[in-house]
Amino acid sequence: MKIAKVDIVRAALDVLNEVGLDKLSTRMVAEKLGVQQPAIYWHMTDKRALIDAMNAEIMRSSHLYRDAQADEDWKSYLMRHSLSFRQALLSFRDGARVHAGSRSEASDADTGERQLRFLTEQGFEPGFALRMLVTLSRFTVGSVLEEQAEAAYPPSTQSGQEKDRPLLQMAFADYTASSTDTFFTFGVNVIIDGFSAAKK
Repeated sequence: MKIAKVDIVRAALDVLNEVGLDKLSTRMVAEKLGVQQPAIYWHMTDKRALIDAMNAEIMRSSHLYRDAQADEDWKSYLMRHSLSFRQALLSFRDGARVHAGSRSEASDADTGERQLRFLTEQGFEPGFALRMLVTLSRFTVGSVLEEQAEAAYPPSTQSGQEKDRPLLQMAFADYTASSTDTFFTFGVNVIIDGFSAAKK
């Protein structure tokens, strides 16, 4: 049976959703496709290359707002971009772990150039613009890592440490009443406000 690289990547993402990143193996992907394991290595040098390809497919299929729209201001673009990136990572089990440390594709350089062009046209120096993108990217990956870890091992709604600590009790009540969407948007807004302050 002849298989293409795209078949391998899609099968690997199916396996990822079934068993998670720790248990993912090229053997399981081969079994999913009904081929022998060496057929995978014809297209992928090793598991790391497979994970890189999986990340590229996640970004390509699920990160829908990588470029700025016409007449969009930089603040709304960075928020929209961050929300899209987060949704892409959340769309697959262990998506943030797959992305962390993955090597980019050549086409990502073209995307990066367009993003930097947009931000420099908004008045930022290229180096500062890149730091903005990297900061938001790392915040997003970190947030999703925590979110997906909590989904796998939900924390107790009561830690037991609030007793006789009224401020902690009030804060914890607010924390548990807030959604992960709310916390993420709050964090991105704070970071963007920091960019505004640093730009002046």
